[in-house]
Amino acid sequence: MSLTRDQMLNEMGLSPQWKLREQPAVARAAKKSPMVASIAPPDRTPVVKTLAVEAIASSAASGAEREEQIAQFGWDQLRQSIAACRACGLCAERKQAVPGVGDENADWLFIGEGPGTDEEVQGEPFVGPAGKLLDAMLAAIDLKRGDDVYIANAVKCRPPDNRPPEAAEMAACAPFLKRQIALIQPRLIVLLGRAAAHALLGEEGLLASLRGKPFTYRAGERDIPVVVTYHPAYLLRTLPDKSKAWEDLCRARALMRVAKAD
Repeated sequence: MSLTRDQMLNEMGLSPQWKLREQPAVARAAKKSPMVASIAPPDRTPVVKTLAVEAIASSAASGAEREEQIAQFGWDQLRQSIAACRACGLCAERKQAVPGVGDENADWLFIGEGPGTDEEVQGEPFVGPAGKLLDAMLAAIDLKRGDDVYIANAVKCRPPDNRPPEAAEMAACAPFLKRQIALIQPRLIVLLGRAAAHALLGEEGLLASLRGKPFTYRAGERDIPVVVTYHPAYLLRTLPDKSKAWEDLCRARALMRVAKAD
């Protein structure tokens, strides 16, 4: 990055006292423990026939059968299924689905709510002003989009008028998100916004009441730490809460250090 840390924090609207202590670089070669590697490793993912993808796209499979089939997909089948999915009404007006982007073996997984107009056009989550702020937030804790970071959304198609996704829509997309988590095997999940918290944790309270609470997501044999914070689009409208988001990022960074030490 060409910007300094102070410039990154200034971009987030934070004063210089909000500084993260420098941490020694951690080698990524040994990032996955044997236990983690045993959970749905991509190289042992069963090959799923195109027929199964078509059945899911046409909603021919029952809810349980659909989830079971998606749970067997590798990345290619998963992307095909998301692109062809017609399990909820969001498919009616979509230009394209937005599965996610980034390092498919990332330690860090960031989950937002759903794609907006810019995201639908470009086929990538978090672009435009909210995406620039998210990139600045990542840089402030020594992260970079696509480098040990994967970014996804609770729903993969844009809700009309960029409204928050509804519960039924998030439920229809839940098997896709669950499979993404199983394939990525992240060490930490950061939820951006209340809809993301609802989709992954089932929590429906105000986001302010969820911040700072210790959540985990159960993935096979593992409990993955989860941090809930504000969506970048909200922070653009509510500048005073940027300092709270910075606190959440610092907490996430501390949890990641613990996760890597285990």
